[in-house]
Amino acid sequence: MDKTNAMRMLDKAGISYEALGYPSNGEALDAVTVAGLLNVAPERVFKTLVLQGHDQAFYVCVIPGQAELDLKKAAAAFKVKSLRMLHVDEIRPVTGYVRGGCSPIGMKKRLRTAVDESALIQPCILVSAGVIGAQIKLRPEDLIKVCGALSTNLVRDSSA
Repeated sequence: MDKTNAMRMLDKAGISYEALGYPSNGEALDAVTVAGLLNVAPERVFKTLVLQGHDQAFYVCVIPGQAELDLKKAAAAFKVKSLRMLHVDEIRPVTGYVRGGCSPIGMKKRLRTAVDESALIQPCILVSAGVIGAQIKLRPEDLIKVCGALSTNLVRDSSA
């Protein structure tokens, strides 16, 4: 597997990780499918969502793959009035990554990032390595550190 920008950033920061590949035929797969292909619990595979605030700034939320982002909680975490998800065709110009291969690590510019607090109960989590078909397994504390992220509750309550 070729090194991605995300992997190079982790190497430069001295953060240990494991690169994991999965068959994808170049197609974006949802996090639960990726978990099955890698034989890991779905709650350990996190997806990267890119949003834009009413202030026109871009933000990143990293949440469990099977969860749904609560936009109000995310806006409160970033102290902005409102947020909207980027459209698929907006992702690459903002991040340098494509849908299904968007890593919170190594984007074109460092964006304000929040990681759902549920990551911290896992010994390791998986996030995209920056290409479709590759994941990075690392400690959630290391992800938070390398992204300069905050940790907070970002997901919609399942009872809602």
